[in-house]
Amino acid sequence: MSDTPKFTVIDRRKFKADEEQANRETAASEAAAGNAVEPAAKTEPVETGGGPRLVVNESRHEAGAKPVEVAEAAAETELPPAPTAAETQEQKTAYDASAQRLEDIVRAQNPGMGEQPPVGFEHLVQQFYVSAMIQMGAGAQEGQRPRVDILGARNTIDLLGVLAEKTKGNLTDAEDGMLQSVLFEARMAFMELTRMITLQGMQPPAGPPPGKR
Repeated sequence: MSDTPKFTVIDRRKFKADEEQANRETAASEAAAGNAVEPAAKTEPVETGGGPRLVVNESRHEAGAKPVEVAEAAAETELPPAPTAAETQEQKTAYDASAQRLEDIVRAQNPGMGEQPPVGFEHLVQQFYVSAMIQMGAGAQEGQRPRVDILGARNTIDLLGVLAEKTKGNLTDAEDGMLQSVLFEARMAFMELTRMITLQGMQPPAGPPPGKR
């Protein structure tokens, strides 16, 4: 935790309050003199175009947000200290016991269901792949307008790239081959989709090209 960069956060609330108070006093003076200034009319954004809709995760791309402001906001949230090895092991044991109790309840209500296989590396890779394809419009019901989150898809594919980079040299041949194949297919689908969006004037197709998985 000592490597976390330190930021100096300036409390702008006092300056903002003083500025708002000065604005109110100025407006009151002008109104008394008969020269009140009317505020500019608020303009609303106009939506254009039809067909499939491109969506943007507004929580990540706030209008007008600046990198410095984002860094200052993040600095206000301090991360808790990392748990000790003993705390981690104790929590893992309790988690496994809780998960086992839940599985026993589910299997008791569904006698025909076999024991669930443990979650492995391939499940993580597949989860990223499926998420990226859904964000690129795959899985839309027939007759419905697909909802394409192209920026979200790019972030998910980039996460796959980070996973491949950080696990390099620590995977079996089968795991590495699966990861590289999934990453290749996801990137190809992304490039094909962005090419179609560009050629068709921001009108995405029904979905990405079907993959092999």
